[in-house]
Amino acid sequence: MNIKAAVVTVSDRASLGEREDISGPTAVRLLEEAGVQVLETAVVHDDVRAIAEAIQNVAYEEIDVVITTGGTGITPQDYTARAMDPLLRFEIPGIAEAIRFKGVQKGVPGALLSRGRAGVMVGGKNRTLIINLAGSVSAVEDGMEVIIPILPHAAKQMRGADH
Repeated sequence: MNIKAAVVTVSDRASLGEREDISGPTAVRLLEEAGVQVLETAVVHDDVRAIAEAIQNVAYEEIDVVITTGGTGITPQDYTARAMDPLLRFEIPGIAEAIRFKGVQKGVPGALLSRGRAGVMVGGKNRTLIINLAGSVSAVEDGMEVIIPILPHAAKQMRGADH
């Protein structure tokens, strides 16, 4: 699998060093175990501008997919979904729906409260798949079960391959 990725953790406490980021490294580990090269990581506070800038900074032309963890809930400080507004050229709702459904299947009804989104960001000739996951380790693990099998096909399509 010749896919290059970046992982951005959205967490006020982790960005301030008040707690260890566990979800981001979990995403990195699962991607690498699947043969995906993770070239960039970042930890940012839950702020629309900071999240959007972090994603743009890690999504240079070699990056096929950016996975975000955290900031997808319904608390007043969860801004990841809103940060996607200026970034996504188009959404792929089936990915986010499947991730939420996976959580419910695993006995976590609160997975339906996630506002995580998925879509494609276009920068020049480059297309990057952006996928938001909730911030818990189990949410990242569940999400990766959905994401990893579709990455090869998604990367080929974004590079212009036919179905």
